[in-house]
Amino acid sequence: MKDLKVQVFADGADIEQMKSAYANKEVDGFTTNPSLMAKAGVKDYKQFAEEAVKEIPDASISFEVFADDMETMRKEAEILMNYGKNVFVKIPVVNTKGESLIPLIKELSAENVQLNVTAVYTIEQVKEIVDAVKEGVPTYVSVFAGRIADTGVDPLPLMKEAEKVCHSKDGVMLLWASCRELYNVIQADEIGCDIITCPGDVVKKIPNIGRDVNELSVDTVKGFAKDIEKSGLKIL
Repeated sequence: MKDLKVQVFADGADIEQMKSAYANKEVDGFTTNPSLMAKAGVKDYKQFAEEAVKEIPDASISFEVFADDMETMRKEAEILMNYGKNVFVKIPVVNTKGESLIPLIKELSAENVQLNVTAVYTIEQVKEIVDAVKEGVPTYVSVFAGRIADTGVDPLPLMKEAEKVCHSKDGVMLLWASCRELYNVIQADEIGCDIITCPGDVVKKIPNIGRDVNELSVDTVKGFAKDIEKSGLKIL
């Protein structure tokens, strides 16, 4: 990771994995979301958030609001932002009805709330977010490049344009969300993204960056040999 300019954030909600990644300096920060919290079996949001900030006091952590209306989102944001100075409040760019949440984003940013604006898919959304937030207030714009690629569309042109838009205002950082493979980290770094969020299986592969591919043939065959021995299978 030392040769990368892009910051690598772990994407998940398993508190023990988060604590281990922090202690071992495997990543630069952390992001969570409702789906990841459900998958990790989180039962008490407040307890989870309090423990996470206590164990990870000086690395960025993003906690997402759960509500679907702006009034309740604002109340939740006020709770989340007070857990620690390293907390970023995640607000989706739209709600489940497709209604823009730019008014709330503008309001919270004006009050110096650190935001992670999530579920972003278009350059129009990126521009609206950058226009709305207050200059100098740390803000992440999370563009879901991986999910864009899942539709068969190359996300790189959008990410390159988003990089220019985000960096036109002080404090705004472009985040490559929904990483699918290790090479996405290289792509994000080359484009000039500030952050990429990675699931645990990708984080584990980061030490492979720069490795000589000529070594991989032998390693691959050694892996086959171990599996052959474990399986007990024979041809002759």
